[in-house]
Amino acid sequence: MKRHACIDLQHLDLEGAICCYLVDASEPTIVDPGPTTTLERLVDELRGRGVGWKDLRHVLLTHIHLDHAGATGDLLELFPKATVHVHEDGASHLIDPERLVASTRRTFGELHDLLWGDVKPVPADRLRAWRPGDAGAWAGLRPISTPGHIAHHLAYLDERDGTLFSGDAMGIVLSGGPQHPPTPPPAVNLRDWARTLEEIGHIGPERFGATHFGFHGDVESRRVQLRDRLEALEERVRRALADGDEEDADRFDREVRAELAPFMGKERVNRYFDMFPAATDWAGVAFYAKRNP
Repeated sequence: MKRHACIDLQHLDLEGAICCYLVDASEPTIVDPGPTTTLERLVDELRGRGVGWKDLRHVLLTHIHLDHAGATGDLLELFPKATVHVHEDGASHLIDPERLVASTRRTFGELHDLLWGDVKPVPADRLRAWRPGDAGAWAGLRPISTPGHIAHHLAYLDERDGTLFSGDAMGIVLSGGPQHPPTPPPAVNLRDWARTLEEIGHIGPERFGATHFGFHGDVESRRVQLRDRLEALEERVRRALADGDEEDADRFDREVRAELAPFMGKERVNRYFDMFPAATDWAGVAFYAKRNP
């Protein structure tokens, strides 16, 4: 087994919420550097693992949401030899993040700056836009198109040991609890996600590393669980919309917190879902359902 490292970014001092992966490779490589607000911790952790300012070569992004990629522009200023790898459909939003930040502000409102901080542009000459059929950053690490959470989502399969760095494609797994589907508006596509999970089943990775959070070896059972939960959430939301049930989003949020509290503790589960409300995931499915009757 390769010794990939899961770096807990301790977002807002909350353990087990957001991580960055340091890939075991001849050229130092990380997956999803996280938000700007955790940059200092990431740099310290890399330094402690022998990756200094001259060393980092590859920054792999699963997608451009700020909890995964917000620190990228700042990171490049600190690591001048690093190149960013991202799906071609996300590249322009890194070069000019104005629309991305505006969209995130609409979702998080006054909490935006506390959660994510400033977002600096990524210089175009430091970016490699991935297109279907392209090779990855280095041999043996294969990019895989995994749309659903967002259309340009990528996962990265280490073909040497079967580790899939899944971003959000395999859902959220907190403290070993059941899967939670991250489905915020406006870009979720449930049909695409179903196909992504089917493809992951065909690939058959040995384990996956989720950004939220950590490595998991029970790939097949969690893949099926996420598929079933996405289907159940869609059915629930469509029924609530048809019935005019305006309270179901908040009811869903309370149910998710109650389900995960035995795994995380009430204080931690509330801190996490105060940042990433399950009601917002309900709203993302509603946004999708209204456009896909």
